[in-house]
Amino acid sequence: MTKAELIAKVAKKTNSSQALTGSVVDATLNEIRGLLGKGGSISFTGFGSFGVAKRAKRKGRNPQTGQEMVIPASKVARFRPGKGLKEAVGGKKR
Repeated sequence: MTKAELIAKVAKKTNSSQALTGSVVDATLNEIRGLLGKGGSISFTGFGSFGVAKRAKRKGRNPQTGQEMVIPASKVARFRPGKGLKEAVGGKKR
């Protein structure tokens, strides 16, 4: 599913315009992006939570040359699924 398809489905279910729904989806994603950019986290009960995790520097290899190199430390976005999402994907009934 693409973002446009998601917007169309949500607009139909909420009986609102696709333009308004698109604005709401964009605003929501921008707020999540900004919050994670500041190192924060956000959770949606039953769905999951987004957060920031630190990756330590580590050794790796250049796949083209095989030369050993150091991969620098970094921060990455993480998603942890909630119980409701796990059950929906795993096929367990509530």
